[in-house]
Amino acid sequence: MKTITLQPIPYQGSKRNIASQIMRHAPKFSGRLIEPFAGSAAITIYTAHHRIADKFLINDSYAPLMNLWKKIIETPEECASQYEKIWRLQLDNPNEHYLKIREEFNSDNDPLKLLFLMVRCAKNAVRFNSSGKFNQSADKRRLGRRPSEMRMHIFSTSLLLKKKTKFMNTDYETILELATPEDLVYMDPPYQGTSTGRNPRYHQGLDFDRFVANLQKLNDRGIPFILSFDGQLGEKKYGKPLPEFLNLRQIPIHAGRSAQATLNGKMDMTIESLYLSPSLEPAIIFHHPLVAA
Repeated sequence: MKTITLQPIPYQGSKRNIASQIMRHAPKFSGRLIEPFAGSAAITIYTAHHRIADKFLINDSYAPLMNLWKKIIETPEECASQYEKIWRLQLDNPNEHYLKIREEFNSDNDPLKLLFLMVRCAKNAVRFNSSGKFNQSADKRRLGRRPSEMRMHIFSTSLLLKKKTKFMNTDYETILELATPEDLVYMDPPYQGTSTGRNPRYHQGLDFDRFVANLQKLNDRGIPFILSFDGQLGEKKYGKPLPEFLNLRQIPIHAGRSAQATLNGKMDMTIESLYLSPSLEPAIIFHHPLVAA
């Protein structure tokens, strides 16, 4: 089955294009799909679209992003109209308008300004400075997603998730404590190779030892989870390996040619590492009839 393209929030590193590869390893479950590091919520959208689950909990520690998700899902008309207004104001001077909206967003954290910045910024690659301010430059080759297309994505996503989704803006550990053995937790935390340095892709990084301790807690409680965690680009590997005592089953996911490699004229392929918790034994893997094999 062709991967769906429904995605109101464009984000470099989104799992939209490999969602079917990830979810073919999901068990049949009766509870919620929980995304503690929601980001673009690609797995939530895919799971809702294919009716794998009908209850969702999405969380992100970045408040403007979660406020945006709430607006997309609960007030789609207002959201689409505000986006269109911001988008059309750029037509006379796109780059000056982008810088103006970026400055305003760093002051007022307006979620619709964040959406505009994400669709207009270079390579849809969000960057923050050391003070946590959005500092990515504009992509001067394009104006970003047109309002009519964005409206379609917003309304379609709202139709899928409205009245089925709980929104939270807190630390991921709090979310993991809410999970039950009937739920499925999907985690896509900030990658170690891209959450540090002068211009990180995430507003905060990930404490590796604390994260490992929380994975062990999930194992101890019998919580099923799927984890996307680092991988490699060409011959270069990213991230510190997860410890063997977690007993996670690692599966390579071929994510295709990287956007950065394409821009540099290289052929490097991205391979992401998917980890399955011990509670997801191979014998219980359920191949959903609607999910591409």
